Amino acid sequence: MAKNSKRKKVLVAISGGVDSAVAAKLLIDEGYDVSGIFLNFWKEPGQETSENKCCSLEAQLDAKKVCFFLGIPFYTFNFSSKFKREVVDNFLSEYQVGNTPNPCVLCNKKIKIGGLLEYAKSLGFDFLATGHYVRIKKNKNSFYLLKGLDENKDQSYFLYTLKQNQLKRLLFPLGDFKKPKVRQIASETGLPVASKSESQEICFISGKRHNDFLKKYLKLKPGKIKLWPENKIIGEHQGLPLYTIGQRRGIDIGGTGPYYAASFDYKSNDLYVVKNFNDPILYGKEMLVKNFYWVNRKSLKFPLKIKVVIRYRHKAVTCTVKNTKEKMLKVIFSRRQRAITSGQSAVFYDGDKVLGGGIIC
Repeated sequence: MAKNSKRKKVLVAISGGVDSAVAAKLLIDEGYDVSGIFLNFWKEPGQETSENKCCSLEAQLDAKKVCFFLGIPFYTFNFSSKFKREVVDNFLSEYQVGNTPNPCVLCNKKIKIGGLLEYAKSLGFDFLATGHYVRIKKNKNSFYLLKGLDENKDQSYFLYTLKQNQLKRLLFPLGDFKKPKVRQIASETGLPVASKSESQEICFISGKRHNDFLKKYLKLKPGKIKLWPENKIIGEHQGLPLYTIGQRRGIDIGGTGPYYAASFDYKSNDLYVVKNFNDPILYGKEMLVKNFYWVNRKSLKFPLKIKVVIRYRHKAVTCTVKNTKEKMLKVIFSRRQRAITSGQSAVFYDGDKVLGGGIIC
């Protein structure tokens, strides 16, 4: 990478993990004036033994060690109130009404990138950088968001809400690297977190099962489990928000299973299940998408013939996307898809290019 002679100021989000540490190292090597910042998020009151993984004391100490090792300033910022309001409360309210949200999408939009970028600008930084595996490409006066080179680590699914005025101030140094190379750089550099393992769980549910968290904070009402299409009562559920379309785990009906969640009737509080993993009721040919964003709207001509990912790590499928009068998108799949889930993000791609995305209705 070419040296940056202008010494642009970059604020790097340092999580205490290997990715953000290597991102900072690469930017220093490129000649930027780098500072590191560690973000404190919300954690449950009185739950000191099960801290938020993204901002545990261990993570903060590791982030501080990284910055000291690299010889760059280290800052911390408390986003706990905003994180609770924008991410956790939304997560709970969406589950309460039967949706299955992806909190990482909202966190990146409101906190990790959206909120932190505004903070960086207020402090006089030219750029914000993170350890996300994603790329930015500039073409004339427009910016495009691309998948990370490492298909196993690509995080573009979580960043489809980024706007043009944000992309021009963001740097993603790891976008052109694969994870083994990032580990190698960390090891050869001697970074103190070079061998640190990664966490894949939702950060604020650290240390407990997903449904235990929902049971603690939601108003749940037990109800009947009915077999579809016979409408036969075969058991009792613990509360509809605890189940997602296509789910098998947690449907505890002994001896006659397995069963898969097929549909919900919130008026009667009934959960309908099927016995076949590939039952036709679990598949859909089309869906509606709301609250959508386009990374570069002016380059699009409808109807679109593109690909869509309907949940993280789901294989992209060819589809046609049309505008509707209700300010939603109608997505028609080339082949029927299993477990289309309301509340999840649908992200649209043209090859490696992220076109945008929205929330499945």
